[in-house]
Amino acid sequence: MSTDFQHGREALGARLRELRAEAGVDGKTLAARLGWQRSKVSRLQNGRQTATEDDLEAWAKAVGAPGQASELKARLRGLESQQRHWRRQLAAGHAPVQDRYVVEYQRTVTMRGYEASVIPGLFQTPDYARHLLAQNSELMRSPRDTDAAVQARMRRQEVLYEPGKLFRVLIWEAALLAMVGTREVMAGQLDRLVGLIGMSTVELGIVPLGAPMPLTPKHGFWIFDEERVIVETINTELQYDSADDLALYSRVWDQLADAAVSGPTAHRLIARARGAVAAT
Repeated sequence: MSTDFQHGREALGARLRELRAEAGVDGKTLAARLGWQRSKVSRLQNGRQTATEDDLEAWAKAVGAPGQASELKARLRGLESQQRHWRRQLAAGHAPVQDRYVVEYQRTVTMRGYEASVIPGLFQTPDYARHLLAQNSELMRSPRDTDAAVQARMRRQEVLYEPGKLFRVLIWEAALLAMVGTREVMAGQLDRLVGLIGMSTVELGIVPLGAPMPLTPKHGFWIFDEERVIVETINTELQYDSADDLALYSRVWDQLADAAVSGPTAHRLIARARGAVAAT
């Protein structure tokens, strides 16, 4: 069993134990109310058994807190989806992960994203993507299926040409200057960004290095249909869908958007970065 899954199950169990204690009910009495064996109550609240949604609803009612059922169910749904370690995801290579993203992007209508250190995969050229994927295979010591992974990443970009979709993406200017591959690779990547300006499905904003910032640019994140947020760290993909998390990341995106430039001004920043790359 994965460590993150077990930690999440233990956290859910701790919450169940807390609700029982707040109700002033011991394990024996709760088991009798639910018609369960005492051992099931013990296993659930100690994280040794995975609860079902029916279990959680029954528990909440039995401790006089039916309003907590939705929170408990949300915790259960998040056990496997909230944290997905790259080590496990990449066990079969990068291509399967990229294929999953193709499906996720196809079913997404509106997306807001921010990247601080890299050009987003949605906008990458094949050469730029190839360098990044090869580097990541080396870092993670995962199967090196770079060509297949690049092809899948390019398939993801087909959504940019689907009417009715909207991708509102912010990039910190530093990402334009981070050298990935050769000068020719970077020049081609920056030209690709210029070509996206003005597309009906893309709103591209660049956050200038010298812009007054309401907050410091931290990690990248993506908001899918205002329903969930995905954050990628070096070793883990995190997913959040609570109202509080969505509101927090939405505020961060809005503040970064206020500092960003678009249209001709964004074009000039990209051209400046291209000049800097050519001069290196």
